[in-house]
Amino acid sequence: MLWRSYIRGFKAYLQLERSLSSHSVNAYLNDIEKLSQYFESINASPQLTEVKTDQIKSFISWISSLGMEASTQARIISGLKAFFSYLMIENVILNDPMALIEAPRLTRKLPDTINIHEINELIAAIDASKPEGMRNKAIIEVLYGCGLRVSELTDLKISNLYPQLEFIKVVGKGNKERLVPIGGIALNLLSIYINEVRVHANIKKGNEDYIFLNRFGAKLSRISIFNLIKSLAETIGLKKTISPHTLRHSFATHLIEGGADLRAVQEMLGHSSITTTEIYTHIDRDYLREVITQFHPRS
Repeated sequence: MLWRSYIRGFKAYLQLERSLSSHSVNAYLNDIEKLSQYFESINASPQLTEVKTDQIKSFISWISSLGMEASTQARIISGLKAFFSYLMIENVILNDPMALIEAPRLTRKLPDTINIHEINELIAAIDASKPEGMRNKAIIEVLYGCGLRVSELTDLKISNLYPQLEFIKVVGKGNKERLVPIGGIALNLLSIYINEVRVHANIKKGNEDYIFLNRFGAKLSRISIFNLIKSLAETIGLKKTISPHTLRHSFATHLIEGGADLRAVQEMLGHSSITTTEIYTHIDRDYLREVITQFHPRS
């Protein structure tokens, strides 16, 4: 299939016009690669102008037979829709084979959260006497206190701190910038780490502005944050399976339960659509049970 030049053009479109991260761009390209693999598996080599809706439907049945979850199928379909829309924009094709394709319906799963007591236990489990101790305390406080994605945390820069205003500038998905308030505890731990610990690090060239560094003086990786939180959860005997995103979920849930405005939470999380933020409007189940017990006549 002579698709490569169009795929390169699509990649440039995603990078330059849509300003997507390399991770997102690679996800889109992998979606196209799966369609290519399907055509190869059935010994078909259609040109892009020849791809039909029925072939796309057969492809979706194929990925479903591989045992892919509905959420994965929906993401692949979204990627292909973007690709063929690009081809329509570029006048490569006249008819969009994805136009009548619908993604599988997804159930909206409530995000996993932990309570403030468990967050305090995670922080208390960090040994501040170790060289990385203050850094790790600051990491947990900033993740929870600002509701950051893990990539936003690892990309956080000293030049984007505004301690006097109690704000940080965060670069989110699609390189979109937003200002997020930061509390006094997180600011204090950041100050201690930057001025008393990080200042002694032998920082690698090109990493001077990144806040969180590993022991080699380079920007901390995403997997390091995952491993840190997994290790802390094991230390305190937490039975829940948690990740950096759990702290982001907890940040949003605790704000909503405390009465925060949904639009304000949307801004702080960096959600482009408020429907994404609305998932956090669930109310604590224990509270609901308490209300039923106290007020329902049949309780």
